Amino acid sequence: MNRLILQVGDSSPRVAEVRGALARLGRLEGFTGDLTGRDVQRFTESEEYFDPGLATALKAFQQSRGIIADGTITEGTLRALREASYSLGARVLSLQANHMVGDDVAQLQTQLHDLGFYTSRVDGHFGPATHSAVANYQRDYALTPDGTVGPATLRALSYLGRRITGGSPQSIREKEQIRAAGPQLSGKRVVIDPGLGGGAPGYTVRGRYGEVTEEEILWDLAGRIEGRMITAGMETIMSRTRSANPTNQDRANIANAFGADLVISLRADIYQNEKANGVACFYFGSHSGYSSMIGEKLSGFIQREITARTPLRNCYNHRRTWDVLRLTTMPTVQVVPGYLTNPGDVQILTNPEMRDIIAEAIVVSVKRLYLLDKDVHATGTYTFSELLKHESAG
Repeated sequence: MNRLILQVGDSSPRVAEVRGALARLGRLEGFTGDLTGRDVQRFTESEEYFDPGLATALKAFQQSRGIIADGTITEGTLRALREASYSLGARVLSLQANHMVGDDVAQLQTQLHDLGFYTSRVDGHFGPATHSAVANYQRDYALTPDGTVGPATLRALSYLGRRITGGSPQSIREKEQIRAAGPQLSGKRVVIDPGLGGGAPGYTVRGRYGEVTEEEILWDLAGRIEGRMITAGMETIMSRTRSANPTNQDRANIANAFGADLVISLRADIYQNEKANGVACFYFGSHSGYSSMIGEKLSGFIQREITARTPLRNCYNHRRTWDVLRLTTMPTVQVVPGYLTNPGDVQILTNPEMRDIIAEAIVVSVKRLYLLDKDVHATGTYTFSELLKHESAG
């Protein structure tokens, strides 16, 4: 799979497009080119050149959107720039096979949330939940309940102030779903999402038993997690086969179709400097302020359990807007258990015994999530054997 990555020193029409997009968003001072976005075919050599000033502006934009602020142009950054270019009223919004995505959708969701009609994630995706919320709003305000946001619906929304404030209904619903599910793991559905696959083996490192690829490490870790979950009576599904490398959209679609209660996504990290090291966890959190409360809680458990049981440095848990986190309708956590460019992390991740420990830490964290206020275990002390005893005792 070819991946677009442009950085300082490169020249490309894509660089000029990014320059114009940042300028239109008011994030690039001194821009003298086309601000309409229409004159996209005539770029000067200087506009196509990726200079340090553009990288600085791009980093600020990436940070504001929950993207890793590395100052490079990737497909994910280009998609975020496109989404940011839309404001509510710029186009008619409706439910389509390929969901409409953009900041205008997020603004709509926020308004419907404030009015009490929308209780799902503010994620900028016009899906069935957003369509239903629009139709219900239209029905209550004597508009045609077609779920399409055109001029009449926009005018009606502009006349109304905020109706509710305070906690997020989605966060309340997430917590209630966990509480209602009970403390037992039996019957819980979890999607395990190991990165890469197919013709994408990822980074290759040398372990104690020879060379091993990033894909092999992640697949093995996923299998160890799955084995423990099945033993505890959970239903599990892998997001991919060994021969496939689905897109993040496809991985999210699989989780949504499975009706999973949780998604555990696994990735490894690499960096140009081998000193970068440690484990980090990520959960969905948008630039508009919404975050998954359960995702944050579970990622915190996993982060603390892994660092308490292994020598891996604690890089903490963080909110992000990555597709695998925001396109899933259930709480999703991405675990990054180390850097394959760091010798110490490699020594840990290529050790089967350490992968066993990491797998146990993740499963124990899931159990602690469902225990809620009945969780009395100190971090790093709850074993899988104890977990199974508690499961069998009911």
